[in-house]
Amino acid sequence: MFNSKEIHNLNLEVVEYDNYEQALKNFVLFTKIDENIVVAVTKQHLSISFDYLSKQDIDLDVIFLNEQSFDRLYNKFIESKTDKQMSDITQTTEEAVVDEDDISISEFLKTSSDIMTSEESAPIIKFVNSLFYQAVKKKSSDIHIELHEFKGEVRYRVDGVLVKHIELDKNIMSLVVSRIKVISDLDISEKRVPQDGRTAIKIAGKTLDIRVSILPTFYGERVVMRILMQSDDIPTLENLGISDNITSKLAKLTQNSYGMILVTGPTGSGKSTTLHALLQTIESPEKNIITVENPVEYKSDNINQIQVNEKVGLTFASGLRSILRQDPDVIMIGEIRDSETASIAIQAALTGHLVFSTLHTNRAPASITRLIDMGLERFLISSSILGVLAQRLVRKLCDDCKVEDIVAEHHLAEFDLDENLKVYKAKGCPNCNHTGYVGRVAIAELFVIDDAVKSALQHEVDDEQLMQIAIANGMVTLSSQIKSMIKNGTTSLDEAIRVGIK
Repeated sequence: MFNSKEIHNLNLEVVEYDNYEQALKNFVLFTKIDENIVVAVTKQHLSISFDYLSKQDIDLDVIFLNEQSFDRLYNKFIESKTDKQMSDITQTTEEAVVDEDDISISEFLKTSSDIMTSEESAPIIKFVNSLFYQAVKKKSSDIHIELHEFKGEVRYRVDGVLVKHIELDKNIMSLVVSRIKVISDLDISEKRVPQDGRTAIKIAGKTLDIRVSILPTFYGERVVMRILMQSDDIPTLENLGISDNITSKLAKLTQNSYGMILVTGPTGSGKSTTLHALLQTIESPEKNIITVENPVEYKSDNINQIQVNEKVGLTFASGLRSILRQDPDVIMIGEIRDSETASIAIQAALTGHLVFSTLHTNRAPASITRLIDMGLERFLISSSILGVLAQRLVRKLCDDCKVEDIVAEHHLAEFDLDENLKVYKAKGCPNCNHTGYVGRVAIAELFVIDDAVKSALQHEVDDEQLMQIAIANGMVTLSSQIKSMIKNGTTSLDEAIRVGIK
């Protein structure tokens, strides 16, 4: 029965053998090796596993897995079990009558327990756990819980777009909101004023921070929960999908010892992710990197991060002043939103610091005129800004279900596209969660402040003039990139309009 050889680095499949859920509690797993079902255990839980096996009539070979392989298989079992449990939670939640006071004293999620391995019986607790589980599984960035006149609704933001998840009775939704308040250390009795908090969840051995915002509306409280990522979730510049030409130019700009690099775009265009990807490329033990953010969306072990707290007077501007007394080499400012922050950031860039930040402008050259509008002198801008990256996140059509868009083909001339071009639109299938899109890709235009731009900034100049200079210097615009995606059938005309590029 026993095979004493320890097996390493296997990616094994789940086998739901007889009474596998009970075996799971005793760290006994079932899998296949060479098409034969075997028992998998690990040395870390050997006594518990063998104690269980000694009481069972299981005539299977036993293999030993190293800790990494065992944990990977164990988490697969947990996910399989959780999927089954969550499928009928909604019905259970609607039928159950739960005492709100019982929920308020539960400390379940404040422990280090993994929400997928919990045996808690309270239906509301299970339902809230399922919201987190499904959000992570669908790779959503936000969870929206809102109350209407006759019902409540949960929606997930997936690939930048809200997707309806479930509808529930209003009374149940009020209990869900109370549960979220409890785990976020918010006042459960206060329903008249907005509240902000944080909580942490553990899913499949991975801890995620959740930022919680609660807002009173006409029909009840509305909750938005932002899932904040860890440093190991930060993609590299190459993985963002930005072209090799732009990433190589960006990498060259980051080699400067001082100056400012700006990332621009509307809300939800991936600016923070790009900034952190840039920081990951330059971080080293020799550099002191400090950020001031609102909020800290990616927690990193090698970067000193400050979170804005306006209630105690810690703004971007005041935080930036304090950072400059901390002997930084690299500074990242989450957002330049006023002239004071812009002025301090420019001065920091001029005095030997490499500064990264974001602005809310649609195109890269517009950032220069925005800073001028904030009251900054042109010569300071031309001396300090190294480059501006404008970007968008564009959803990609699902290759399994995309269909020809006959209606859009009649409007191609308006978008400066060939009228005979065959374009596609989203349809929806199980592979894309019936959205018609699978994943997103970043497109970007990089506006490098070279001698031609510096010369132009000595005089009055507008966005269009700067754009023409940039194009003449070889900048590939966002418009041309998204048109290429439409021509290749990678995205739809509707998506191009949604992200605001024409």
